[in-house]
Amino acid sequence: MKRILVYVLLAGLFLSCNEELKTNRISGSVFGTSYFVQYASSNQDRDMEAEFDKLFYEINASMSTYQTNSVISKINRNEPVTVDAHFNTVFMASKAIYENTEAAFDPTIAVLVNAWDFGPEGKIANLDSLKIDSLMLSVGFDKVNLIDEVVTKKNKDTRLDFNAIAKGYGVDVIAEFLNDQNIDNYLVEIGGEIRAKGINIEKNKPWKVGIQNPDLTEITAHSKAISLSDEAMATSGTYRKFKIDDNGNRYAHIIDTKTGYPSKTSLLSISVIADNCMIADGYATAFKTMGVEKVKLFLKQHPELKVFLIFENETNALETLSLNGFPKD
Repeated sequence: MKRILVYVLLAGLFLSCNEELKTNRISGSVFGTSYFVQYASSNQDRDMEAEFDKLFYEINASMSTYQTNSVISKINRNEPVTVDAHFNTVFMASKAIYENTEAAFDPTIAVLVNAWDFGPEGKIANLDSLKIDSLMLSVGFDKVNLIDEVVTKKNKDTRLDFNAIAKGYGVDVIAEFLNDQNIDNYLVEIGGEIRAKGINIEKNKPWKVGIQNPDLTEITAHSKAISLSDEAMATSGTYRKFKIDDNGNRYAHIIDTKTGYPSKTSLLSISVIADNCMIADGYATAFKTMGVEKVKLFLKQHPELKVFLIFENETNALETLSLNGFPKD
């Protein structure tokens, strides 16, 4: 999973004029990272942590590649299985992002991510062009279809991996659960992916979130803090996980979905604001592979996405760029 670049700025005194609302905080571990939920509610009796755990269990049972009996693991082994609603939602969203970005986002590229030693399964020894070409035969989300709750693959070696979008989806699942409980003020964060609604009642202000500074000499500093309300934000970064070739070129954990080789990029951090966190997460991942100019062109056709980029210019200095009305503060 990619490194987390976003942290939540939460603190303050209780200032809400509605004394019936009480602040609740729940945190824990999920999806190989941490989660945090803060919400305001007058009902203190319900065990919300147990409810969250049930939802996380369902998502893992559907899409965890680490669980041998999950739906996605069975699909990857070419075993017959009927997909559930969680899988269907993420699959269809991934397919749309794949098509919109001309395959810059591709859930079948994970086999190359691992081969280059950027993934959890370990690299392939003596990786060469022949091995890469062989692995690329199984890559391509256009080779995978979902019809009547059954996944079909044109190549039996194709493997699906939704890690690049699953955290964002998990955020949405918890957020929608809170909506169903008529909770109007909350912030949900999983591994840095965030969705917020209403206000932080302790401060009586909109939720404040920060984007971490890619300058590795100041790893605790944030480069930008913004207010977030009734929206979601996901951030993807390339500045902690990279390799340097003999010429000093930096290659981040970005695999070109058309060649199978790592792509050189000047983009260090991409933050995307959208209506839901699954969409923000998917596009933040896709934009890593596209580069600054392609992202700018893409966003002219997608005004619904607000984006903040941090990148290195030609002199290796950091620059930032806000697009489509990304908040200034």
